[in-house]
Amino acid sequence: MINILPHEKVDILTKYKEIIDEVEVIKFTGHVERIIGLTIESVGPAVKYGDLCKIKTGESQYLYTEVVGFNRNRVILMPIGEMKGVVPGAEVYAVGTSLMVPVGKELLGRVISGIGKPIDGKGEIFARTKYPVEGKEINPLNRTVITEPLSVGVRAIDGLITVGRGQRIGIFSGSGVGKSTLLGMISRYTDADVNVIALIGERGREVKDFVEKELGPEGLKRSIVIVATSDQPPMLRLRGAFLAHAIAEYFRDQGMAVNLLLDSITRFAMAQREVGLAAGEPSATRGYPPSVFSLMPRLLERAGTSMTGGSITGFYTVLVEGDDMNEPIADAARGILDGHIVLDRKFANKGHYPAVNVLASISRCMKDVVDDRHMQAALKFRELLAAYTDAEDLINLGGYVRGANAVVDRAISMINSMNDFLKQGIYEKDNLQGIREKIISMMIPEEKKMRTVQQQAKTPLFAQVIR
Repeated sequence: MINILPHEKVDILTKYKEIIDEVEVIKFTGHVERIIGLTIESVGPAVKYGDLCKIKTGESQYLYTEVVGFNRNRVILMPIGEMKGVVPGAEVYAVGTSLMVPVGKELLGRVISGIGKPIDGKGEIFARTKYPVEGKEINPLNRTVITEPLSVGVRAIDGLITVGRGQRIGIFSGSGVGKSTLLGMISRYTDADVNVIALIGERGREVKDFVEKELGPEGLKRSIVIVATSDQPPMLRLRGAFLAHAIAEYFRDQGMAVNLLLDSITRFAMAQREVGLAAGEPSATRGYPPSVFSLMPRLLERAGTSMTGGSITGFYTVLVEGDDMNEPIADAARGILDGHIVLDRKFANKGHYPAVNVLASISRCMKDVVDDRHMQAALKFRELLAAYTDAEDLINLGGYVRGANAVVDRAISMINSMNDFLKQGIYEKDNLQGIREKIISMMIPEEKKMRTVQQQAKTPLFAQVIR
C-alpha cells in the first residue's frame, strides 16, 4: 500500500479540478457549409469574434480555427493549421475561449510552433500556468519610466543608439543585409535574463541555421524560439507573433528583463493582409487592408515596462521592399516604435558589418538611459561622421583642401578609428561599460589625455621622473 502525504493529495485534487474546469458541459455546434480560398464558412455555432472553434477532421482529430468574421447567418473561420481533411457538413464545435498558451521556465531552451507545440524533438512541455495569446491591455500610467540601459554587446548600438530596458526598437533593412546575424549577436551578448525569439514567415532552411549557428547552444539555454515558417497558414503566423508576446509577458510578470526579438513584422503584416482580404476586407495602401494598420499597434504596444519591475525590450525587424524606407509597413512601424536601427546595403557591400547606418538610426530613449559624458561623446561622433559623409565624394576626388573646415579635417583624421569602432566580428563580444569608455576617450581628447597621464603615473619610471 502506498501512503500519500497530505500535500500530495492537494496536488492530485488540484490536477483533477483543472481537468473538470476544462470539460465542456454544454457544447455549441455547427457544421461546415463551404470553403472559399483560405476561409471556412459554417452554419453555427453561437460564437463571438475572435473565439476559437474546432472542426472534426477524423476520429479524435480536430482542426482549430478562429472566428474572423460573419456573413449573415454564417460564421467565417480561418484555420490555424492545414485544412486537409475538412469535408462539407463536418461538425464545428465552439471551444468557448480564445487561444491560451502554457508558460513557465520549462520553455527555456525549447523551440515551439506558432500554437505552442514543441518541434525540437525534446518531448512534451508541461507548464501549469496559462496566458491568453491575445494578452491584456496595460494602463499607460502603470508603465514605469525607462531609466536603465540594456546592453546588447554591439558597439554601434550600445555606443551610439543605446537601448533602454522596456524600449521597442525596429531593425530596418532590405533582404540579405544581415538582420538575422545582428539578432543572433544581440541574443548571445545581451545582459537580459531571457530571450523570446519569434521567427515569423521565415524560410524553413533559415530556422535551423539561426538556432544552431546564430544563436548557438549558449544562447539557446536562456531563450525560447517560436517558429511559424512562410509555408504555414497565415493565421498560424499571426498566432505565432502574439504567442511570443504572451510568453514574454509571463517572464516580465516574474520581474525579469526580457528581450523579445521578432523577425519580421513585415511578414506578420503580410499574414494579416491574407486574412483580411480572404475575410472580405477592401484593400487600401499598396494592397494592405485597414486591419493591418490597426493590428500592428495592438501587437507592438504589448512590449514595454510594467509595475512588476520586469520589462520587455522589443527588437522588431522590418523587411523593407526594394530598400524603400518609406513603404507603408516601415512607415507605420517607425511611427509606433521608440527608435529604429537602419542596416544599409552600401555598408554590407563594402564588407562593413554589422551594416548599421548610424546617421539614419536613432534611439528615442538614449538620452534617458546614458550619462552626460556618454551622450556628449555620441553626439560628437555623429557630428564627425556626418561631416565626413557630406564631404566624402570631394575627398575621394582630391578636391578637398586641408584647412577649409576644421570639423572635416578632424573627421578625416579620425575616420579610420571610427570605422574600426563601428565594425565588429560576429563572435566579438563587448559590454556597455567598455564601449562607453572607448567612445568617450575617442571623442573627448581631454578625457583621453587625462587617462594617459593617470596610466603613466602608475609606471615606476614615470613616477621617478615626476619626483
